[in-house]
Amino acid sequence: MSKPLEGRVAVVTGASRGIGRAIAEELARRGAKVVVNYHRSAEAAAQVVAAIEAEGGQATPIQADVSDFAQAQVLVKAAIDAYGRLDILVNNAGVTRDRLILMMKEEDWDTVIRVDLKSLFNTCKAAARTMVRQRYGRIINISSVVGIAGQGGQTNYAAAKAGVIGFTKSLAKELGPRGITVNAVAPGLIPTDLTADLPEELRQKALEQTPLRRAGRAEEIAYAVAFLASEEAAFITGVVLPVDGGLVMSG
Repeated sequence: MSKPLEGRVAVVTGASRGIGRAIAEELARRGAKVVVNYHRSAEAAAQVVAAIEAEGGQATPIQADVSDFAQAQVLVKAAIDAYGRLDILVNNAGVTRDRLILMMKEEDWDTVIRVDLKSLFNTCKAAARTMVRQRYGRIINISSVVGIAGQGGQTNYAAAKAGVIGFTKSLAKELGPRGITVNAVAPGLIPTDLTADLPEELRQKALEQTPLRRAGRAEEIAYAVAFLASEEAAFITGVVLPVDGGLVMSG
């Protein structure tokens, strides 16, 4: 089996479970050495590393709260110290604090904006220095269809994920002349820990509005990310790729 990402080094934030885990494992399967970033779930991150190594890949877990500027800088430095370079950055870390705005606390707003949006500034600022020197890099940010179409009860999450889209397009223009592509993937309904608390009514509504009439799988998001990280996607930048079974199209 060919290894199209052989020799590349990737950092995946929030990689201990769900979509992040699927991305880390898929990038490793394609030959990349992967830094499995986690915040609190050390045991889960170790399981991801073990799964990658069991398939003959290379990975290392690194703890960092990427919503904190200093810790994000340490994460990127640790990745470069471990593997000598950084080629692929996947910003996947995210949280939800769903409430109608009349019930939403300021803390709910601040937490989601900090983790889901500010973390991109933190990691990209650190990674861009190395990628600019290399004149090569792939940055893939995980947004959401909610950032495109909105969703009641998720003003904080929608604002953050819409911000990810604007951030992606702007950074693509900044870094393109240095050979660095910046793209976003916008998942639809994907059953993970992050969506476990989604009310059943909203879940059913999303399924009904999805032309393919099913939820997606974390692996399907990982395939899209792996493509955007590949040489085949070298002329794609500033793009938001919905992986949603047609949900946004139907909304």
